[in-house]
Amino acid sequence: MEFRIMGALSIRDGAEDRTPTAPKHRDLLAMFVLNARHPLTVERLRQLLWPLEEGDRSDSLIRGYIGRLRQLIGKDVITTVSGTYTLAIDDDQLDVGRFRRLVQEGLSGRDGGKLREALDLWRGPVLADVDPDATRWAETGRLREELEELRLLALERRIELDLDAGRHRELLSEVGRLVAQHPLWQRFRGQFMLALYRSGRRVEALAAYTALRDELDGGHAIELDPELQLLHHRMLHEDVMLHVSAGPPVLLPRDVAHFTGRADLLDQVFSGLVVVHGPAGVGKSALAVRAAWRHRERFPDGILYADLRESTRPGAILEDFLRWLGCPAQAVPASEGERQRLLRTYTANRRMLVVLDDATDESQVRPLLTSCPTVITSRSALGGLTGAVRLSLGVLDDDEARDLLVKLIGEERADDGGVRELMRFCGGLPIALRIAGSRLATRPGWTPGYLAGLLEDERGRLDRLHSGDQTVRSVYAVGYEGLPTPARRMVRLLGALSAPDVADWAAQVFGDQADALVDAGLLEAHTVDVAGQVRYRMHDLTRLYARERLVEEEGVHAVREALARLQVVVIARVQASRFPLVSGEPTMRSFVTRDIKESVEWLVAERAFLAALVGDLYGAGLDEGAWRLAHLLGPFLERRRFLDDWRPVAETGLAAARRTGDARAEALLLRDQGDLCRAEGRWAEALDLLTRALGAFTSLGTSSGKEAAQVRRRIGQVYLEQGRLDEAERQLTSSLHAFSGGRAGAEAQQALGAVLRRADRPDEAADRLAAAAGFFDALGDRHRHADTLLELAAARLAQRRVPDARDCAQRARSVAVRLGDRLLDAHALLALARVNRAEGDRDTARRLAEDAFKIFDGIADEPGRATALNLLAALV
Repeated sequence: MEFRIMGALSIRDGAEDRTPTAPKHRDLLAMFVLNARHPLTVERLRQLLWPLEEGDRSDSLIRGYIGRLRQLIGKDVITTVSGTYTLAIDDDQLDVGRFRRLVQEGLSGRDGGKLREALDLWRGPVLADVDPDATRWAETGRLREELEELRLLALERRIELDLDAGRHRELLSEVGRLVAQHPLWQRFRGQFMLALYRSGRRVEALAAYTALRDELDGGHAIELDPELQLLHHRMLHEDVMLHVSAGPPVLLPRDVAHFTGRADLLDQVFSGLVVVHGPAGVGKSALAVRAAWRHRERFPDGILYADLRESTRPGAILEDFLRWLGCPAQAVPASEGERQRLLRTYTANRRMLVVLDDATDESQVRPLLTSCPTVITSRSALGGLTGAVRLSLGVLDDDEARDLLVKLIGEERADDGGVRELMRFCGGLPIALRIAGSRLATRPGWTPGYLAGLLEDERGRLDRLHSGDQTVRSVYAVGYEGLPTPARRMVRLLGALSAPDVADWAAQVFGDQADALVDAGLLEAHTVDVAGQVRYRMHDLTRLYARERLVEEEGVHAVREALARLQVVVIARVQASRFPLVSGEPTMRSFVTRDIKESVEWLVAERAFLAALVGDLYGAGLDEGAWRLAHLLGPFLERRRFLDDWRPVAETGLAAARRTGDARAEALLLRDQGDLCRAEGRWAEALDLLTRALGAFTSLGTSSGKEAAQVRRRIGQVYLEQGRLDEAERQLTSSLHAFSGGRAGAEAQQALGAVLRRADRPDEAADRLAAAAGFFDALGDRHRHADTLLELAAARLAQRRVPDARDCAQRARSVAVRLGDRLLDAHALLALARVNRAEGDRDTARRLAEDAFKIFDGIADEPGRATALNLLAALV
């Protein structure tokens, strides 16, 4: 059922007219409609129906009117609650409610359909036949004023849209009538002037302005609106832009096809002032443009866009924006400052968006900032723009990268093997993925696997990543060419490295220009590592570009020179960091645990970088640096159980040592390979490699006697693990005779003590182990000291000296906790579990063994897991 009060009172139920004819029934219905959904008492209805009488009418008379009205429009329409009556209708059942809603929706959109629908509901002033003079009820007058204002606003906006659509001739008579009816309504006057001007009647348009100005000057002393004055000024100067009827400016480039990912960021782009930043080629512009198109309806007054790479002068962009906003060319101020103020004035009351694409620095964008929401894309985070919201953009993840490729080439061609290889070579970089997809799309006979094969050779990868005028190389060239000379040099030198990232100290070896490279989008400051260092990451394709420029501009030898320069610094730093861990000098007692822990943290942070550098040095022919670095890293990688890293490092180091022809270096690296096999529990291979290393050292003569003895100690430890205790004791005793104390002697004593303990000679074992522990403690070698204490704890248990065993195990765990060594801590927990079992506290023993198992499991130490499980089984 539809209730209409704009114009004559009317009720329609579909095609049926249910409007009451009796005057009092009509009055009563009008009262209910004006107060729809509000309860009315009988007393209130009496006052509204007979405002000049003193209550002479009876309640039964009013209830009778209500009853007859209910018969006409339905019993459920007028409800009764606690002696009150309510017209229970929805907002959309009343023409006024629908009118309000349609006008509000129409005012905020670009489609005039809602406004036309609203205006079609208008049949005249509210209750024109029931309260023609709006004097009977106050509600009538208030509602008429509100709806008339809304009607004029709707007319104004609908005419504006029609003008934008080029219907100026059809509008002339309608807008002329509105000007006559509302001579002081300046927006109608401006629309009338524009319709005349676009219809070729410029003189009449100017005369319409003069007539209003004279009327206001003569009788009202009111200034014309600035917007109307500007329109007159533009007409006087015959601004050609006035003839354009394309509506508010939307200067955005075309939306990016097959946009993929970033769903969590699309709605965050409009938070006032937003900087979308990230490395070259990650899709910053695509995100900004896609978000702007997606939310276009939020900005009915237009979207301004500027590519700051094309025009770096803010003054030129300011002029362009002002012209698009309707400022005549003659009225654009000469100075940049005045242009800024004028732009802020033009945009102050408009719902607009500004997109500033590819900014280099803050000075480019500051003059262009207004009160409008503004999105800036840049390779730099533009830290000088205080108060900006920053959205950091990275490469696509594997699922997003595959989705983008599939959209470009079609699911039927997306064989997983070839697509995965393409994804790997493109490294999740959207521009590279799009170029690869475009190449496949224009070559139906190619498969993803075929293109991946072409990209396999990294020396030609950038040449292959092109499609038409699109190239990955050009994306990097923009940032590179804009850098100062020292920064370009640093980019080139970093291209010599294959490591996934570098710390700030390593970057400084090649020049103190990291911030400039980050701002250029060629380097990314992506984390602070465990050693408190800023780490910088370079995309694989960026690295290829950097190495290409290094070779082109400085020659092939430049790669070797860059690595040689870094090699000197790295080896010295690794030696310094290893010093607290492996030095045998008594002066090491001066190093406190904190120094050792910091050294370990630095090595942990640099592990991937150092492992990759071994390969880089070998690839550049710097064999001595490669084997020395590989050899220096061995004890650390063994101690921290980084066996997957150690394996290629040890293999590359041995290959480099052999290529130098240095027999001692080859023997050292054979020994390191044997240590790796020992750590992995490959005892037969370890024995073979150590035997070969022993032969190599023996062939070198007496100068390598101590090194040969070190190998015998290791062979003895292998025999120990194989259960060949007699052979282990002979090897260790032989190695011990070669040492006159010192670290090597203590290590041999420790290993011999372990053999004696397993040979069920706990008293001899404890003596050896106690002596070794004392020596390591005096050296300040915390790790070796803790290892020996754990062996000594086992020997004390075998001697049934349980309190002494507990003391050793607790001291070892204290060292492990202070060093932050999880593996050592796990072994200490196992030792304490055995002590508690010997004391009869099986619950505590089980809990400690479970804690140890969790650590072994977390670091994937299989021997440790097995030992912990065996102990737990014994505690059941």
